[in-house]
Amino acid sequence: MRVPTPAVNESFFLMTHCLHFGACGGCAVDDRHAIDKFAMLSAALEKAGFPAVAAAPLIETPLRTRRRVDLAAARLGAEIVLGLHAARSHDIVDMQECVLLRPDLFALVAKLRALLRHLEGFRRTASVVVNWLDDGPDVLLRLDAAVSGPDRAKMIAFAKASGAVRISAAKGDGEPELVAMLRPPLLTLSGVAVAPAPGAFLQASREGEAAIVSAVLAGLPKLAPKARIVELYAGVGTLSFALAARARVEAYEGAAPAVAALDAAVRRAGLAGRIRAEIRDLSRRPLKVSEMAGAACVVLDPPFAGAGPQIRNLAASGVARVVYVSCNPAALANDAAALRQAGYRVAEATPIDQFPYSENVESVVVFEK
Repeated sequence: MRVPTPAVNESFFLMTHCLHFGACGGCAVDDRHAIDKFAMLSAALEKAGFPAVAAAPLIETPLRTRRRVDLAAARLGAEIVLGLHAARSHDIVDMQECVLLRPDLFALVAKLRALLRHLEGFRRTASVVVNWLDDGPDVLLRLDAAVSGPDRAKMIAFAKASGAVRISAAKGDGEPELVAMLRPPLLTLSGVAVAPAPGAFLQASREGEAAIVSAVLAGLPKLAPKARIVELYAGVGTLSFALAARARVEAYEGAAPAVAALDAAVRRAGLAGRIRAEIRDLSRRPLKVSEMAGAACVVLDPPFAGAGPQIRNLAASGVARVVYVSCNPAALANDAAALRQAGYRVAEATPIDQFPYSENVESVVVFEK
């Protein structure tokens, strides 16, 4: 495995937003506005059969606010390489700069590189997932060999020195083992404290999360006191707690650790009568039309590939309002086409640039029957 570096002169670095641009696959363009993300959302909806949608203005999240990163690591002799992959490659670009990560998270990269150098459980390759929670970093190391006793001691020392709230480790794709927890690993979502599992999915930034939540709430219909919202792909409750302030929520999620975290937070907050969380693999066992009957609204935030077989049942349900959160315009176009064929129209659409310098755009689209 080699470590790619841009084959450019010094003047190139002075003109680019990051010295790794051209090698690192994290950024597709050097000018944040080179890709028209408002147009990306409009094109996706037009492809689905909704031409000339009057979308809201693009919301841009600030740079240096990303709170989650999944880094790749490799041991090359005495050298430790830690960073993101090069575009369309398994090569790793050793991270020395990043305009996307929050500064305290970026500062952790050098410390993680030093830790990895001395771990016996890291032979050749590893990955490092860091989630910056309310009170500091939550670190998950996935190594290619068993974690030794000396490794655990070094990880504990690292957690204390770096202010980590928790550090966990696993061999390959195995179940993470808690190595140290110095403080409760809590993430506040709409005023409710959640304890996510190590490496849990979070929205990329607090600012992006806030924009998504705001757009989703704005897209809800007028709700009666006992109205019911069906939430699909609920995760750890990014939207659930905000929705529960408006109606009763039935939250479905396929990842058991996420549901466990959501359910525990619901009980601690005394919201058992407002939110019911259930483990449900929606790709293998989509929610049936009958299970969505009577819902005032369905809110979904599917994975990158889209809602898959679930979209057919959702389109057939006839629910009056659907609020769809998307991070992939291609998947949005496919799923929106199914809703159009079932007689839905686009009532609102909001593009959110949560991924600067990339070809991705977050969108919140409200469909009405």
